[in-house]
Amino acid sequence: MCKFKDTNLGIKKLDFKVKRGTMAAYLTDGREIIVPISMFPDIKHLTRKQREDWMIMDDQYFSFEALSTIYSVKDLLRL
Repeated sequence: MCKFKDTNLGIKKLDFKVKRGTMAAYLTDGREIIVPISMFPDIKHLTRKQREDWMIMDDQYFSFEALSTIYSVKDLLRL
């Protein structure tokens, strides 16, 4: 888990259907963060089908079958 201001944060789920051009990340502390996909150029260039093929690793990191890049919860929060 990511220790952030006395809170342990992890990623539970990603969702690309919330609003066009955005990605929602559901965190283990109950929060939902919505970020523009443009923050992640590699993800922006994936097809819709490729975006559905995401994986979460150790509650901290996420990636996609079509990418070699691994992102963290800190990337979502811009830490």
